[in-house]
Amino acid sequence: MGLSENRDSSLRADCASCFGLCCVVPAFTASADFAIDKPAGTSCPNLRQDFKCGIHTSLRQRGFPGCTVYDCFGAGQKVSQVTYGGRDWREAPGTAKQMYEVFPVMRQLHELLWYLGEALTLEPARQLHGELGRLRDEIAELTGGTPEALLKVDAGTYWQAANALLLRASELARSSVRGKRPDRRGADLMGAKLKGADLRGASLRGAYLIGADLRGADLRMADVIGADFRGANLGGADLTGTIFLLQSQLDAAKGDADTKLSPPLTHSGHWTA
Repeated sequence: MGLSENRDSSLRADCASCFGLCCVVPAFTASADFAIDKPAGTSCPNLRQDFKCGIHTSLRQRGFPGCTVYDCFGAGQKVSQVTYGGRDWREAPGTAKQMYEVFPVMRQLHELLWYLGEALTLEPARQLHGELGRLRDEIAELTGGTPEALLKVDAGTYWQAANALLLRASELARSSVRGKRPDRRGADLMGAKLKGADLRGASLRGAYLIGADLRGADLRMADVIGADFRGANLGGADLTGTIFLLQSQLDAAKGDADTKLSPPLTHSGHWTA
C-alpha cells in the first residue's frame, strides 16, 4: 500500500535525454548547497558540451550537495525530447528563452502527477481514486501541449485542486493508524531531538526537520509532503509506507544500513554503511 509503489518511469529524471536544463534554468546562490553564484538562465560552469555534469561523481565534495537532491520529476527529458522534439538550446538558440520558461511549468505539472499517482496507491483512500485519476489525466494531457500552450497553464490552480485531494487522501490513509497521530504540519522542528519517537500516522506536511535527530523513529504512514529533511539523521528509522516520501528528501538527509524504506526508494550513496 506504500506510496513508493508509483513506478511511472516518465516521472523520473533521465539526464541522458535532457539538455542539462536543471544546470541552466535555476539560479544558484553561494551557500552550503552551492559553491558558487549562478544567475538564472546561464550554464553552470560544470556543464559539459554533451550536457553532462563534469563533476557528477564528486558534487558533494566540491560543494554542490544541492545538485544531488534536485528532482525534476522527468520534466527535463519531457521538455527536451517531446515539447521541443530533440532540438537543444545550443543548436537552436532562438528557442532557449522560451525553453527556460517552459521547463519550470513542466516540472510543476510532473511533480503534481507524481503525487497524484502516489495517492492512487493508497487503498484507504479508494473513495477518492476517481477524482484523483480524473485530475491526473487532465494534467497529463496538458504536459503534451505546445510550448505556447504550456506557458498559458496556471499551475497554481492545479496545485490548489490537487492539494485538497492529497490532504483528504492522507487523512483517510493515516486514519488506519491506531492511537494518537501527532499533527505537526509546518512545525519548526529544526534540530529537534526525536530519537525513537513514535510518529506513526503523523502529519509532518511542510515541517522543518533540518538537522533533526530522528534515529530509530517510527515514521510509518506519516505524511511528509514538503517536509525539509536536510541534514536530519534517519539512522535506524522506519520509513516503510511513509506517505509522499521523495527520494530527494532521503538524499538530503543522513541515514545508515538500518534505515528501513519501501522500494523503490533506496539508501542514499552518502549514507553510512
